[in-house]
Amino acid sequence: MRVQPTETDIPHIDADALVIGVDAAKNLSQEARELDDAAGESITRLIARGEILGKADELTLLYDLPGIKSPLVAVVGLGEPKQWGGGAAFRAAAVAARRLAEKKRRRVAFCLGDGWTERQVENGICGALVGCHGQDLYRAEKNTQPFAEILWHSGYPPVLAAGQILGETVNLTRQLVNEPASRIDPESFAAEAQKFADEYGLGIEIWDEKRLEDERCGALLAVARGSSQRPRLVILSHQGGRPGDPVLALAGKGVTFDSGGLCLKPSDGQKAMKGDMAGAATVCGAMQAIARLELPVNVIGLVGLVENMISGDAYRVGDVLTARNGKTIEVLNTDAEGRLVLADVLDVAVERGAHKLIDLATLTGACLVALGTDVAGLMTNDQAWCDAVRRASEQCGEASWQLPMFPEFGEQIRSKVADIKNVGEGRWAGTITAAKFLEEFVGEKPWVHIDIAGPAFFENPKPWLDAGGSGAFVRTLVEIARHWPDLAETDAADV
Repeated sequence: MRVQPTETDIPHIDADALVIGVDAAKNLSQEARELDDAAGESITRLIARGEILGKADELTLLYDLPGIKSPLVAVVGLGEPKQWGGGAAFRAAAVAARRLAEKKRRRVAFCLGDGWTERQVENGICGALVGCHGQDLYRAEKNTQPFAEILWHSGYPPVLAAGQILGETVNLTRQLVNEPASRIDPESFAAEAQKFADEYGLGIEIWDEKRLEDERCGALLAVARGSSQRPRLVILSHQGGRPGDPVLALAGKGVTFDSGGLCLKPSDGQKAMKGDMAGAATVCGAMQAIARLELPVNVIGLVGLVENMISGDAYRVGDVLTARNGKTIEVLNTDAEGRLVLADVLDVAVERGAHKLIDLATLTGACLVALGTDVAGLMTNDQAWCDAVRRASEQCGEASWQLPMFPEFGEQIRSKVADIKNVGEGRWAGTITAAKFLEEFVGEKPWVHIDIAGPAFFENPKPWLDAGGSGAFVRTLVEIARHWPDLAETDAADV
């Protein structure tokens, strides 16, 4: 897809559709006013009649307006002006793109950038690319038709290029999540990472089963035992900073299919389990974006890749595992496997010199119970670092909420037969006890755990996005990397 600027007068833009915006205060941007004037105040009259309200997610399609070369004008609601930011820009452009992509359109022009900051334009372009791509990878007749070309009115080429990179890497994450487990297994996922690492200059190591055994990754290997698909650990590195600069580590859970193991999920519970590697896919999307944006920072991305399946060699309830850092783990639920995978991944990140860490995982159903399907849970051992992650997610419009990590929750994972166990006491505070488990593997390093079980995968479509993988938190990770030189040295005294 081509993304390019246009300075053509809006009434004369040659495109299959034009997108303009109206906010909830009924304000027209300068670009919308220019179109409205040329069209004999058609937009103004519709606003006066209450046909256009400017609410977020609202879209009104207008055909063959007088004085306008494009045969179709899409008026998208921008929502409340006081809530305007990068997240709103992303969503408004995505709402328009998703609706327009219901039919094949060669060129769509977005005339939304009047008064927008460069970061808002970036997010708008990202939303346009994400909105016009769907999950229908294997349909002969597509429900969603990506545009061949996007025009952005009065956009600077470097900003457009950055927005396109963000959109393409969010879509990479979505595609990895949407692919069936027969297509994306640990080995093929690692091969995809190898391809884009080679293309964009990322360093990469891929640990096969033998290397994982040599590295004593006993927790990850136990989860993989029941599957014929052999595990992998992928380590991506971007050396954009100077040697010796602080290293940001991003870690992702990559369970390419989760049957639950011997604690077998019911069939309905398995329907979306091809997406249980969304944390790993998010890390890969972010690492590709960081490399393509040539950010002057040092970042490593680590993803542990396994299938959690059933066989005569599957790990069992009651087994005691030894993780890479030497801690012993009593297994009381084989469906609490993601934390076992991340335990060894986080230890590798610490050993590789991570200054601060973030991990992402579709880890617990309890997080959906607590926060719903649109909000990620944040847990941490360092409040200043968590505050920085939360601010980045707010700037991108990716909803998150911090959950407490009181010491009492850590007592719930103490085992009578091993150092720790892989579940807490009963069903209560399951998201937090899972995070307390992960905390055992980061040492003293500042760390934030993001449970994306809700926002990583949509069961039903949204106005701005098709159902399936969402690519949530790719933009947040990129935002953090952009500010990493300042964030690396932030401590509690600075907040």
